[in-house]
Amino acid sequence: MSFAKRMFVVCLIASMAASPVLAGQDAMTSAASAGHGMVPKELVGAWTLVRCDNVYPDGHRVELYGPHPEGMWLIDAQGDYMMQIVRARRMPFAANDKSKGTPDEYRAASMDSNAHYGRVSADASHLRSDIVHASFPNWDGRSGDTSYTINGDELTYRVAKPSSGAADGAHGEVVWRRVHS
Repeated sequence: MSFAKRMFVVCLIASMAASPVLAGQDAMTSAASAGHGMVPKELVGAWTLVRCDNVYPDGHRVELYGPHPEGMWLIDAQGDYMMQIVRARRMPFAANDKSKGTPDEYRAASMDSNAHYGRVSADASHLRSDIVHASFPNWDGRSGDTSYTINGDELTYRVAKPSSGAADGAHGEVVWRRVHS
């Protein structure tokens, strides 16, 4: 695992460890969590991305983040989560400065990644997510329910209105694999 990936995992795990403490100190977070259901033990932990596709009405698939996308989804026992998905091969900005990208570089950076955090709850077959903030700003504050399945170490769910392709009738299909320490 590269140094960058190790640091990403360390930062995410540290934030997960801090979340119960922060939730207890923040009355607004406590009030918000009172309305959430439980998180099944099977969902808690770290997940790595296997596939993130749009599936269109005629059955064809589009790999939204190219072949072999990468990502991590961390869920703690209280239902707080952080998720990030990226295209495995991305082009760096020529200026090596985020504030000096070209329109094409900004577009690629936006289309090649997806990140959000919030809360999840679930029963044996339905998952509810409440997004606090997302890299796609239209998802800020959005909630949704979907069915999910866990088959061995793989978790699959459907996104009714993905961040791209929904106007053309697509739904998202996302598959994650449990990370074992």
